Amino acid sequence: MSIRTIATIAVSVLLGLLAVFLLQNYIGKQRAADQSSAVMAGTTPVVVAAQPIARGLAIQPQLVKVVRFPSNAVPPGAMSDVAQLTQGGQRLALRPITPNEPILADRVTTPGGKLNLSAMMTPGMRAVTFRSDDVAGVAGFVLPGDKVDVLLTRTVGDGTITQVLGQNIKILAVDQLADEAANQPVVAHALTIEVTPDFAQTIRLAQSMGSVSLALRQISDEAPVVKTVATARDLGFVGGGGATPKLTKVAYPAARSRPRGGVEDEIRITRGTTTTMYKVIR
Repeated sequence: MSIRTIATIAVSVLLGLLAVFLLQNYIGKQRAADQSSAVMAGTTPVVVAAQPIARGLAIQPQLVKVVRFPSNAVPPGAMSDVAQLTQGGQRLALRPITPNEPILADRVTTPGGKLNLSAMMTPGMRAVTFRSDDVAGVAGFVLPGDKVDVLLTRTVGDGTITQVLGQNIKILAVDQLADEAANQPVVAHALTIEVTPDFAQTIRLAQSMGSVSLALRQISDEAPVVKTVATARDLGFVGGGGATPKLTKVAYPAARSRPRGGVEDEIRITRGTTTTMYKVIR
């Protein structure tokens, strides 16, 4: 066998091995791509925090990462690209963000925005501030982020009523504190709540008519209040609904004879919820 023949056979074997290697490599890459596509099918990229982000901290690319969420589980306002957080200007965290928590539009400022109260408000809502004391402020246990019912106590005619003006209303700030991470009770001099434009007018009018106070809700309680007006009658007072008990009933039972002293009468007088019995001998 000549050298040329041997060289030709060797080259053919090498080319065949190279073709087999290239084919296996292609098949492996295609299989990996198919598996990756199968895994990513039905998912959406979401930008999340890569580490704890404190309130007021500027959102930098190194603080976030992109993970894939099931498409039907992506929270509203989520961002799919880190560039959305950096383009147009710097964004600040409006509240603390924990690791792997999605970066939502309502948890950061707009591009170039400042860390102020207006940036934390829901679009279309208004902030209303009113004076507070230890009663209106629920002894200082109302903190930013809590939900409350707004109550008005006022005089109607010759009686007094308390009515529910608004329900499940968010506290934006206590005095000048708007940090929802705050957890120390303090008796505040002013409370700021987030309300609709119409309710902003209502609560202003209510302050001129009576005493406005708050009822703190349990953190997960969103149930509507069934009884929205309470009157003095609910306390057992009848008649005008005023605070002063009125004589509501006088009973004169039939007289009965006594062996010695004449006739005894019983008089029952009800004042509010208290009934007193008097014996009269004549």
